[in-house]
Order: sequence, then structure tokens, then C-alpha cells
Amino acid sequence: MHIHIKPTDGWKLFSSTELLHYKDLLWFLVVRGVKAKYAQSVLGVGWAIIQPLLSTIIFTVVFGYLAKVESEGVPYFIFNLLGNIPWVYFASTVNDAAGSLVANAGLITKVYFPRLVLPLSTAVAKLIDFFIAFIVALVVLLIFGYKNLLWGIVLLPFFLLILILTSLGIGMWLSALAVQFRDVKHVLSFIIQLLMYLAPIVYPTSNVPTRLHFIYSLNPLVGIIEGFRSAFLMHQPIPWNFILVGSFVSIILFLSGLIYFIKSERKFADII
Repeated sequence: MHIHIKPTDGWKLFSSTELLHYKDLLWFLVVRGVKAKYAQSVLGVGWAIIQPLLSTIIFTVVFGYLAKVESEGVPYFIFNLLGNIPWVYFASTVNDAAGSLVANAGLITKVYFPRLVLPLSTAVAKLIDFFIAFIVALVVLLIFGYKNLLWGIVLLPFFLLILILTSLGIGMWLSALAVQFRDVKHVLSFIIQLLMYLAPIVYPTSNVPTRLHFIYSLNPLVGIIEGFRSAFLMHQPIPWNFILVGSFVSIILFLSGLIYFIKSERKFADII
């Protein structure tokens, strides 16, 4: 049997059938990514717990106790922990997805497969860390006396979907750009650090002037983090104004990133 691989006429967004055909490769890359992170590690998957907890402890000391940042009537540790969990997923997914093509240059130049599998595998692999940290957060919430968690659990798939679309959208943009412009990796750490302070992780949205709320809500992480936090803590109404605007932006980021990635895909093997 002979299999002929040829370019399509024009371009199309993507083929779900083709992605399904390469599901085994996707799974292999997900497993490889998880093993590469935790192999020969003393703590193993414990790092998925330590990273958000350690960040939360540091931010609690610096911003909660020293800077006295308002946390809207809830313990600052809880306030920051629930902001850190979606943030860590976003930052780690974008960082790894941005370098996924360059890191697999040998594979891209030798074998045909949908290149979209590479950043997608990163987004899927990072879900393992997310859910481990999420379970720890639920335990912490119960310890602090927050027992009405049903509403947050019900809304979790929605917030997670928007988080994935945002992370993968930016990741696809950066991964495609990194093939042509290798200095993307050098500015990425600055971009991620800047985005962290543009999201309500260490401070509440109530600190942002009302006249700037619409502009602020254009950052999808604002609606995700504030919605995620409000759904579990029930300390304030869920900010649907931030969430709806942010969701619209996240869809634009995802679709534009997907279009740019697919249009650039046929050049990857030549310039990587």
C-alpha cells in the first residue's frame, strides 16, 4: 500500500479527522512531556503542588503581610492561591508551547504529522498539574471552612475551557513566530512577568479604577481568575462583565493563533 502526502489546495483551518488520526502521537507527546518534567525528580509530581503553594506563600508574605494588599475580606493565602492555580497553568503552557516547535525540530524535518499536535500536547499535559493543584486547593478551602464549593465545581469546566483557549491561542502565535524569530524565547519571560501583574493575582479588581474596567477586562485572565475565585469563595458576585469580554477576546486569540499557525505550518520544515 502506498500513501501519498501532498499539500492541500489553498489552506484550511484544520482537519479534526487528521488530528484524530494522530491521537496516538498526541498521547505519546503528552506522556513524554510529563515524564520529561518529573523523571529523575526526587519529588516527582509533588512539584505540581509545591510550585503554586510556594508562590502563594511568597506572595502572601510580600503582598499580604508587608504591603497589606486588600483581599476583599478573605484570607490572603486563599485569595492568592485561587489566583495562582489558573495563572501557573497559563504561564507554563504558554512557555512550553512557544518552544514546542523549535524543541522538536528534528521530528518536524523528518516526519509528517499535523504540527498543531505539538502545542496542543503541551496544553493537555499541563492539565495534569492543574488538577493536582486544584485538588490541593479544595483541601485547603475545606480546612479554612469553605464548604459550599458546588457552584465553583459546576463552573470549573467553563473557566478551564476559556483558560485553555487563551493559553493555546497565545502559545500557537508564539510557537509559530519562534520558528522564524528565535529571539521570541528571550522576550517570553518578560512578557509572562508583565502579564502576571496585569492580572488580578496579587491584588483584587476592586483596586482597578472603574473607568478602566473595560480595558482591563480585555485581558482574558482577569475574567478567568476573578470568576474562578468568586465561584469558590462566594465573597462577591461572579464578575460576568469581565468574564464575557474576556471570553470573547480568548476566542479571538485562539482563532487568530490557529489561523496564523496553520498558514505558517508549511514553512516550518524549511526554516526551523
